[in-house]
Amino acid sequence: MQYPVIDPVALALGPIKVHWYGVMYLLAFASAWYLGMRRARKVGSPLQPNQVEDLIMYGAFGVILGGRFGYVLFYHFDKFLIDPLWLLRVWEGGMSFHGGFLGVCVAVFLYARKTKITLLSLGDFVAPLVPLGLGFGRLGNFIGQELWGRASDLPWAMVFPKDPAQLARHPSQLYQALLEGLVLFLLLFWFSSKPRPRGAVTGLFLVGYGLFRFLVEFVREPDAHLQDQLLMGWVTRGQVLSLPMVVVGCALLVWAFGSKSKIDKVKA
Repeated sequence: MQYPVIDPVALALGPIKVHWYGVMYLLAFASAWYLGMRRARKVGSPLQPNQVEDLIMYGAFGVILGGRFGYVLFYHFDKFLIDPLWLLRVWEGGMSFHGGFLGVCVAVFLYARKTKITLLSLGDFVAPLVPLGLGFGRLGNFIGQELWGRASDLPWAMVFPKDPAQLARHPSQLYQALLEGLVLFLLLFWFSSKPRPRGAVTGLFLVGYGLFRFLVEFVREPDAHLQDQLLMGWVTRGQVLSLPMVVVGCALLVWAFGSKSKIDKVKA
């Protein structure tokens, strides 16, 4: 199956070019804002609608700074040691979900301190806002022909024009857009539609993303410079970074539903 011809430039106005990847980031933040405003109007919300914009701004800084730092630290630290200023050259590309996730965690922590909102309550509010943005990001990866899958003979395997080997590959970006984006969003939307113990929504997000990412990594092509660094010969860097999310998420769910201490029921 041939990769569909998609112009990476979504809109060109003279010398100004708007790339699809940038559009996907915009859609990600816009969807988070829309859902945040909708959820802030519900009874029991820890945030008021006029606080959502500040929260999204904190989150945006967390995604961008954490994503870049994470990419450098987790995937190209050797390159950073040779050329430290490369860290600042974000226009050359390179973002990491796990780094962005840690950046958002820091942002949520700082915003919780600023507003004196319980950290887990804020986490439960934020978690359902994230998956659609992840889905848009993976669509951006697909349009940009990056992070493709391993070779496959399945009927929907695609030949990406940018692939030097010109092999039919899993469109793993679309798998991730479906699982980490749409499916995880629907799961969290359903789960958070009723009052849950504080921390439960956050825990489900961690488990859901971690498991989906772990599974897709089996058909996603590791970065070329990491292919000889697979743990035990098959565990990828993405799987190693996703496992702690699953462990922490499971622990949080067990604590939320099983703790004997008083836990407020929060309609996230």
